[in-house]
Order: sequence, then structure tokens, then C-alpha cells
Amino acid sequence: MKHTALAAAVVALLCAVVAIAGAPAPPAAVSPAWNFNATIIEACSCPMFCQCYFNSHPAGEHGEAGGHYCKFNNAFKVNKGSFGTVKLDGAKFWVAGDLGGDFSKGMMDWAVVTFDRATTKEQRDAIATILGSVYPVKWNSLTTAEGDMSWTAGKDEARALLDGGKSGEVVLKRFQGNTNEPVVIRNLKYWGVPRNDGFILMPNVVEAYRAGDKQFEYRGTNGFMITIDSSSKDSGPAAKAGR
Repeated sequence: MKHTALAAAVVALLCAVVAIAGAPAPPAAVSPAWNFNATIIEACSCPMFCQCYFNSHPAGEHGEAGGHYCKFNNAFKVNKGSFGTVKLDGAKFWVAGDLGGDFSKGMMDWAVVTFDRATTKEQRDAIATILGSVYPVKWNSLTTAEGDMSWTAGKDEARALLDGGKSGEVVLKRFQGNTNEPVVIRNLKYWGVPRNDGFILMPNVVEAYRAGDKQFEYRGTNGFMITIDSSSKDSGPAAKAGR
């Protein structure tokens, strides 16, 4: 499932903003102009709501003793986007990983970027570059894979499957507020993205990554949906590299 050549390409594209295991980055290349608007079905092992957005240390399993980590699944669907002449509308991809126990210095543990099998090489290369702006951090391990991804979202439920659930699964249910409208956290920054429409709180029924040797599964922990918006014109590591 892992593709060594594509993994190498992703690492090269992200090297301006993502250094793998402290390796020195070569000079940044100029990237085409891009824009990116996507909705994420996201869940992690932290209790609701994920304390990672307010602290430099994540929770342990359900906040209990025994180690701190944030094991996550982020299922993306691009609403509208382009990278130079490459259109990204409708593209799907999945980022699973673990932020580790202390990300105060911007060093995360591991991540696997899985591209939907329907995406082209040009789309994958474009997404890899854009992800360096969305998540401007370092990873001890960053690899890629490909799979068949399904993605559906509604007001009351959201569901994403990787290889029919064999490799990954996220199911979210709307958190009940005072009314039937979703509970939304606004004015909270999402990583390196300058704009978002708010964190729609939807605890997970299940969030699982079942591929490879770093599998995990949680139920009833943190979950939300969010729509993010960014472009090469925005300030940030990727924009600076482009200039």
C-alpha cells in the first residue's frame, strides 16, 4: 500500500516547511499560485474538545495516565481548489498519525498521507505542497499511501471510510446543543490556515486507523467538522517559499 517513489516526492515538495527527522532542507523552489478550500471530517484520541488547540501537550487516552499522545484521522474533501493549472475540486485524501507527547517545538511523531486512488499524480503533488502550508510542522516520520476513500457529511452525521473501513474509519455524530443547530466554536485558529468557518462539534462514534504497524481505534472521543480556506497569497511558510 505504501509507495516509496510517491513518498519521496512528497518529502521533497514539503522540504521548505517540513524537515524529516531533522534532515537539512535544500533551497526552496518557486511554486505555482494555488488556492484551497476543503472540508475535513476530523477525530482524535483526546477527550472532547481536543486540548491540543489550547496546550502544547495532548491528553493521554481519555485523559488518563499512561502516556500523552494525540492519534488522529483527518479525512479531507476539496470543495474548490487549484494549483497552477491543476484542478483539485472534489479530490479526497486522508491524513492519519500521532502528534506525540510534546509539540511545543513543532516536532510531531508520525503521519501517513493516503491519497484517494482516483487522484492523479499532479493532484497528489499539488496537495503535498499545500499540506505543508496547512500543517507547517516537522515530523519524525512522514509517508504516503493510496486507497479507496468514501466521504459523506451531513448536519447530524459525518462518515469517512478508507478501503471500505479496512484501513481507516471515522464516524461522527452531532453534539446536541440548546437547539437543533450544530454547536460551533468560532474564532479559533486551525493550524497554519488563515480562515475557517468554525469547528462543528461532532464527537466520534469511532475513529480508527487499521493499516500498517501503528494501528489504533477509539470510540466516543473528540471529533468535529471544519471547512478551511487558504491560498498562496496568504502569509505563512508555503507562501514565503513561493515568493
